[in-house]
Amino acid sequence: MAQQRIPVVMTFAGNDPTGGAGIQADIETIASMGCHAAPVVTALTVQDTRNVISFDEVAATLVIEQARAVLEDMPVAAFKLGMLGSIENIEAIHTLLTDYPQVPVVLDPIIAAGGGTGLSDTAMREAMVSLLFPLTTILTPNSQEARRFASEADTLDACGQELLSMGCDFVLITGAHENSPHVENRFYGSMRHLETFTWERLPHSYHGSGCTLASSIAGLLAQGVEPFVAVHEAQEYTWESLKHGYRLGMGQHHPNRLFWARGEEEA
Repeated sequence: MAQQRIPVVMTFAGNDPTGGAGIQADIETIASMGCHAAPVVTALTVQDTRNVISFDEVAATLVIEQARAVLEDMPVAAFKLGMLGSIENIEAIHTLLTDYPQVPVVLDPIIAAGGGTGLSDTAMREAMVSLLFPLTTILTPNSQEARRFASEADTLDACGQELLSMGCDFVLITGAHENSPHVENRFYGSMRHLETFTWERLPHSYHGSGCTLASSIAGLLAQGVEPFVAVHEAQEYTWESLKHGYRLGMGQHHPNRLFWARGEEEA
């Protein structure tokens, strides 16, 4: 009997020594989706559960060498992009992605850490828009990021339309930062608002929730799930991982991305 091939998801992200966000978050999530993670480190961060203290980007040549070595050895079914570290890395990843136009791309356009430390500047954001957005299958900004990228828009719906006009196939704007009784995540495609997903607002702040959402979407796309269903199922998984989260340090809670591995009695 032939062995079933496990889909490979390549993730570009920074290393978070708390294990809450970045590469470890992506690996746990991608494995939870039934895929194999191929992690490419783009930055080394110094951070705790409250904020990023500092970071140093990995040289673009080394980022691409990491990726090319894997891509020449195994088939990659989806790309997930998180913290990219520098304009040079954005330019290098753009060149890489153009060689694999058939592979879906999920981009979490990170601007700042949960604690507020900036992780990209204006030039990096402009590079993302011009080089990566046109190659992106699903963009997953939170509402604050959406407003920064679509600065001329006066509503979140207008933000969604403007982000689509920048070249993304689909946009999912998450609403946890909004002052609303429930979390409303808004999904856009085909130059229109497709759906608003409403979720119970949980009581805590979570470290790595955006990484979890984007990586779960990428894992589902790698499995061949169509975008609308992937976005819905990824939100369900992310919400459950937050609901089962735990507080290890003095700052944000960690999502429990392996909640599904516990027995019913334990859960």
